[in-house]
Amino acid sequence: MRPFKFTQAADAGSAVQAVSFNAGAKFIAGGSNLLDLMKEGVENPTELVDITRLNLTQIKSAGGGVSIGALAKNTDTANHPLIRQDYPLLTQAILAGASAQIRNMATNGGNLLQRTRCSYFYDVAMQCNKREPGTGCAAIGGINRNHAIFGASDKCIAVNPSDMSVALAALDAVVKVRGADGKERSIPFTDFHRLPGDAPEKDNNLQHGELITSIELPKSNFASHSYYLKVRDRASYAFALVSVAAALELSGGKIKQARIAMGGVAHKPWRATEAEKVLIGKAATEENFKAAADAAMKSAKPLEYNKFKIELGKRAIVLALRRATGKA
Repeated sequence: MRPFKFTQAADAGSAVQAVSFNAGAKFIAGGSNLLDLMKEGVENPTELVDITRLNLTQIKSAGGGVSIGALAKNTDTANHPLIRQDYPLLTQAILAGASAQIRNMATNGGNLLQRTRCSYFYDVAMQCNKREPGTGCAAIGGINRNHAIFGASDKCIAVNPSDMSVALAALDAVVKVRGADGKERSIPFTDFHRLPGDAPEKDNNLQHGELITSIELPKSNFASHSYYLKVRDRASYAFALVSVAAALELSGGKIKQARIAMGGVAHKPWRATEAEKVLIGKAATEENFKAAADAAMKSAKPLEYNKFKIELGKRAIVLALRRATGKA
């Protein structure tokens, strides 16, 4: 680990200014991902700006929905009464991720910013456009079992590792951020993360120095019929091969609204909008669930070692929808 400057921010304004003025600076809160990257030599910030003292930990009702502070811990968020009651999908997704010890340290803002767990990204001896732009992507011709089947490019095939983010994509969340000018802006969650394109080193659409202050969840009618399914190589402490956040609003035996988001399949949480369209106005039946799953996976482009994700994805979508409706 290389030497770096450490600064404790007293408020959001000074934190944003400190990072904005130094291209090599980064915010640090729980540090559950950033410190690992620094130890491996993947990230080498020249300055860490500690934001743990900022008053951004509240979880409260807001505008008919809920506002979740960026510095609230994952554990506190998952177990908060408002989240458990009105957004159980988010609770399930958070509790499916990492270990209890990490969830006790990790913050919501940090969860959104965690970087890929691609083994080629972590191995500084390998070519990686995300770590060193222009060097190539060793994963494309390597062991790509865990990599993307949607939205990849010839520059990067890594996947986003967050469970929490998959649920937030399904729940139409909005990310509030503060910039160096002191102004706040709102980013719809589906626009927060990026596909790799020609700039895989950019994981999201934040400007340097922008600070996540909260995550806003709109009023939801999905609480009674939602489920987060995570398929992985072992029962715990593993990242998703494929995950599905399924949420339905039922009325008169028909599906009034549907949200399906997937993890482990793309550089960002992947909203299966085609599958959602198939379900609207239909009965919550196995036949319709399978049709939605087929629509979701139609545009998948598998690699040499992850072709299994297509069938796995279909089955995961069907099972998540069945469990969301209480049929499994």
